[in-house]
Amino acid sequence: MKLLIVMTMLMGWMTPDPVKEIKTMSVDVASSQIVWKGYKVTGEHTGSVKIASGDLNMEDGVLKGGNFVIDMTSITCTDLEGEWRDKLVGHLNSEDFFNTATFPTATLKIARVIPQDSKGNYKIQGNLTIKGITKPVKFFAKVDQQGTSSRATASIKVDRSEYDVRYGSGSFFDNLGDKTIYDEFDLNVSLVVK
Repeated sequence: MKLLIVMTMLMGWMTPDPVKEIKTMSVDVASSQIVWKGYKVTGEHTGSVKIASGDLNMEDGVLKGGNFVIDMTSITCTDLEGEWRDKLVGHLNSEDFFNTATFPTATLKIARVIPQDSKGNYKIQGNLTIKGITKPVKFFAKVDQQGTSSRATASIKVDRSEYDVRYGSGSFFDNLGDKTIYDEFDLNVSLVVK
């Protein structure tokens, strides 16, 4: 009898855990958006850029990884109108800034996910590629499940000088005065995945 009990216990210990399935959820590009905000001595500008594609990897409702592609040619400005808006957007697309004719996309690949709690808050370590230059980034994100879909939100601070975007940067040019454009800009990301 004792032998039977011992064997039953051993079998229980040796039973492998059920394999958890990692589910890849695709980004709904029509419902997702990135809002950018850039800063200069005399004020700020804001606009949006579209997500071309992407996915998040989930396991039992927990974020495990993912990546997405940004369509840099879709950049807009929402705080200016008419000629001034068109001039700024044209400048952002030019070689002075993001050179979208040569580098039409940017990418963000998640390298590590660190859960902060059981409420969908995470610390993310990833690799951001702009103008063919890849640099590590760290930011906080939140994932909310909504039925069969999820919404992931994050605010990412980017130092443009690391990606050879030098125009008006006090890090590279002296005596810019009130023409200085600060190196850091914000990306406020809202991804809907299904």
